[in-house]
Amino acid sequence: MDLGIKGKKAIVAGGSAGMGKAAAIELANAGVELFISARREERLLAAANEISTATGAKVTPIIADHATLAGRDALAAACPEPDIMVVTISPPPLVWDCNDITESDWHDSIDSGLVGPVELMKRFTGGMAKRGWGRFVNIATVAAKEPLDMRMLSGPARSALANYTAVVSRQMAKHNVAINSVLPGMYATEGMIETVMPHKALFAERFGFDPDKELDTETIHRSVLELFDIPTETLGQPEDLAQFVAVLCSEAAKFTIGQNFVLDGGMSRSIF
Repeated sequence: MDLGIKGKKAIVAGGSAGMGKAAAIELANAGVELFISARREERLLAAANEISTATGAKVTPIIADHATLAGRDALAAACPEPDIMVVTISPPPLVWDCNDITESDWHDSIDSGLVGPVELMKRFTGGMAKRGWGRFVNIATVAAKEPLDMRMLSGPARSALANYTAVVSRQMAKHNVAINSVLPGMYATEGMIETVMPHKALFAERFGFDPDKELDTETIHRSVLELFDIPTETLGQPEDLAQFVAVLCSEAAKFTIGQNFVLDGGMSRSIF
């Protein structure tokens, strides 16, 4: 499928791993000039080199945390007029007891999950509107729609983001700027591994494995599947989500405005 975006400039904020990296690869394969950002320099540079080698695309790495003003300034300096923007963040810590959440935890969650994406929309969609073409996609979380105990630090900020996005997307639609979000469920990513690792003892107690043994990827994936009732009986793969994101970044998305697409293997039970 020709996405109609060859030669356009795309920023993937949080594009060094997981769903962000998979989306970056899809966009690179579609022929965009790609800019990817992340906080971890070594992983970012490795991802940029991997994507460029695999796709032949021009890939510019930007060391930046888009939850901060300095990070957003760095993105704007590297690519002041993107046609496409995809935003994702590292998942916040798991929550076992709501009383364990500190005020600082909430500030971190809101800065990364709400303020960062909102400020990126404000900074870049105006230029998209002036040029008469733009696509903006938030990779959020199903917890924005389906409250999940352990994802309490992730869902509320993204629910607010969905509300804001719905309003802004309707203001931008007449300028051929389509803003949408995807709400992924449980995906087999590096972020899942990093999120679970600090809770090794709790997972070991709950799922009956030896806490003294190394917690390997297979065990983590099996434990997550036991925690959530996913009809596919599998975790999602970043590549599958990335194909969906790429379509939302394409010419085909011009009539798709302010939507939140749940991609969770049927885990959430709502029909809307």
